[in-house]
Amino acid sequence: MKGFLYPFATFVLFILGWHVLATYTDIPPYLLPTPTAVVERIYEDFPFLMRNAWSTTYITLCGFLLSVVIGIPLALAIVSSNLLDRAIMPWLVLSQTFPKVALAPLIVVWFGLGLWPKVLVTFLVAFFPIVISSVVGLRSMEREMLELAASMRASRLQLFWKFRMPLALPSILGGIKVSVAFSVVGAVIAEWVGANVGLGYLLLSANANLDTSLLFSVLIFLTVIGIVLYYSVEFAERFLIPWHATQRLKETPSLT
Repeated sequence: MKGFLYPFATFVLFILGWHVLATYTDIPPYLLPTPTAVVERIYEDFPFLMRNAWSTTYITLCGFLLSVVIGIPLALAIVSSNLLDRAIMPWLVLSQTFPKVALAPLIVVWFGLGLWPKVLVTFLVAFFPIVISSVVGLRSMEREMLELAASMRASRLQLFWKFRMPLALPSILGGIKVSVAFSVVGAVIAEWVGANVGLGYLLLSANANLDTSLLFSVLIFLTVIGIVLYYSVEFAERFLIPWHATQRLKETPSLT
């Protein structure tokens, strides 16, 4: 119960502070609308916002799933081969030094305005946390576990599925949770430079027109998408690694 109560109390305090600032200060409504005005705007434009939210969510999911499908096998290849580690890891790190906002227009120029250029931008934003966390997790197997596997005459395949992968799952899932949040950011960046629909496109439109009630509405929708996707991964985590210490701690009553 407390796990829900504290975030809810913080949310209420945030809304109250927002209401006080918007109502009892000299900040004009076109800069800071009241919470009531934003709720009314969401109610009025709900079908329109939902259509754009679906477009953004679809790009987010496609980019995120692509990052998982490519990121985990790539991490496995890096861990399995010192040559691939030395050849690929520096380029992966280098790829993260390029600002994706600057790279996105180039991708649109090269590949056009269709769905897949947007998915590619989202993938580029989201895949790095999965690769790094998977590499760290796959390398975290202790020498004692390797000796145990050798004493049981485990094959390479058995070593991977029975020992290495279960031990790596907590780290991999941690990277996936970061990646799914980054995917929402990547989808918005993609829609900034190559879309005429989607929440990212609406953000630019609302900003250009000083339509702050629409801007806040879009931000709320993006927040909801990010929260739902993040906690969907966390929900799956409870079934995939129920034995891990992080899951047992969640079930332990707090002392405060």
